[in-house]
Amino acid sequence: MRQAGILLPIFSLPGKYGIGCFSKNAFDFIDFLKKSGQKYWQILPLGPTGYGDSPYQTFCSFAGNPYFISLEGLIEEGLLDKKKVDKIYKNCGDDRVDYEMLYNTRFTILHDAYEGAKAKNFKRLKAYKSFEEDNTEWLTDYALFMSLKDEMGGISFTEWPEELRVRDEKALKQASKRLADEIGFYKFLQFKFYEQWDIVKKYANDNGIDIIGDLPIYVSPDSADVWAHPELFQLDKNARPKAVAGCPPDGFTPLGQLWGNPLYDWGYHNKTGYAWWISRIDKCRRLYDIIRIDHFRGFDEYYSVPAGDTDARGGHWVKGPGMKLFRAIKKSLGEIRIIAEDLGYTTDTVKKLVKDSGFPNMKILEFAFYRDEDDDGEHDFLPCNHYANCVVYTGTHDNETLMGWLKGIEDDVYKRMADYVGYEPELKPVSKCKKAAKCVKEEVERTPEVIAEESRFVRGEAELHSLADKLIRAAHGSVADYCILPVQDYLYLDNSARINAPSTLGNNWVWRIDKKDINACLSGKIRKLTEIYDRLKA
Repeated sequence: MRQAGILLPIFSLPGKYGIGCFSKNAFDFIDFLKKSGQKYWQILPLGPTGYGDSPYQTFCSFAGNPYFISLEGLIEEGLLDKKKVDKIYKNCGDDRVDYEMLYNTRFTILHDAYEGAKAKNFKRLKAYKSFEEDNTEWLTDYALFMSLKDEMGGISFTEWPEELRVRDEKALKQASKRLADEIGFYKFLQFKFYEQWDIVKKYANDNGIDIIGDLPIYVSPDSADVWAHPELFQLDKNARPKAVAGCPPDGFTPLGQLWGNPLYDWGYHNKTGYAWWISRIDKCRRLYDIIRIDHFRGFDEYYSVPAGDTDARGGHWVKGPGMKLFRAIKKSLGEIRIIAEDLGYTTDTVKKLVKDSGFPNMKILEFAFYRDEDDDGEHDFLPCNHYANCVVYTGTHDNETLMGWLKGIEDDVYKRMADYVGYEPELKPVSKCKKAAKCVKEEVERTPEVIAEESRFVRGEAELHSLADKLIRAAHGSVADYCILPVQDYLYLDNSARINAPSTLGNNWVWRIDKKDINACLSGKIRKLTEIYDRLKA
């Protein structure tokens, strides 16, 4: 069971045309994983992104992101003209994702591919007919939702005319007739997405690589899920949320976090035997070999904030479905490989839910060395306290890169971490105060004068590289069955390569790896570590 993997989102793959996708670069990365002795490729949610470009806020929890469709693949099929595509993306950089550029260009190009496919009568293909039949429960609603959204200039469905917002049958029939071609376009995009992803996943599996994919617990408020199935959520008669998801205030966020996602009507789900969730998990197990469920604690208790509140201070905790949901899933689908993301404040009941489920949970090394006034001595994230049924990470997509974290943490955390991995950092006073270095080194109480003229540990590139290596070794050396590391940490990249800074907008989900970095030297380094710590893929 001791195996290892790498975290790299699809959009972070190298290649041209503005974003990582299901092109040859995906297959090359799988080859790299195999040569590196890895068993797992962890990615982020694959859904179509909306406001903020977050893969955790998608237009449909069953649909795929059209940006990930390989234009090279469409060119090879004869559905696109290579010269035209190259001209459009002539000045497009390949180090960051430019979502504005993609929004303004990609769907025009994909429409060209759709016209080419129509000329070849793609709807008569057996593969397309099978796809349409197999996905009836969500595909038509999603395609109509997106077509209406385009017609309305992209506004949220909660702002649509009432007859469309509340799904008046006559209005829907008229819209379906009026927008028939656009509906066909969105169905075509999903057909190509799944067709291409199936090939990528099969190639991975054939080469001994399993895909770990993310399932966000909540859906976007502006999504086909909420529009088509308002009964699943806590909504009023106008399809607007009665309460929304969030997190309570803490020492870092005094106003709490207001996520804004609609909350589930768990009473209704229970009456249906959790049919929608079973369908959602069933779809995910086609996309992924292992499903990482984000915000797992929300199944034990969820934080409910009254709709209309401007912050999360007025929220309260409400009991979730607990093991009833997972027993229903197991009864219907059998054993499903799931990772429980149980980060954040965990209560005894959350811990019990994780234990009762039997799912491996997560251990983050960047969280292991912090202490507060209420330190209870239970340092769950320290490698010495890990157990087999868990997944160890240096950090996740929501954390700083390892190098960025090492550069910025406070001296007491830095010293505690250095002591743990057996490294003696060098102290360098930043002022003329000679007492500062001695006080920090001997961990004695410092006077305000000393604190004001603080010493800092030397944090040169060589020192940070050495510490990063030691932390990576600590992860590999953990007894955890799974060791999944962001590729940025192997490359000593700073926070310019960070994937996401929660509660911020504008510079997230954009980092892409340089193709030159996915090389034999890095592969050899990773394989050696994997072999040393007995994680080499069988």
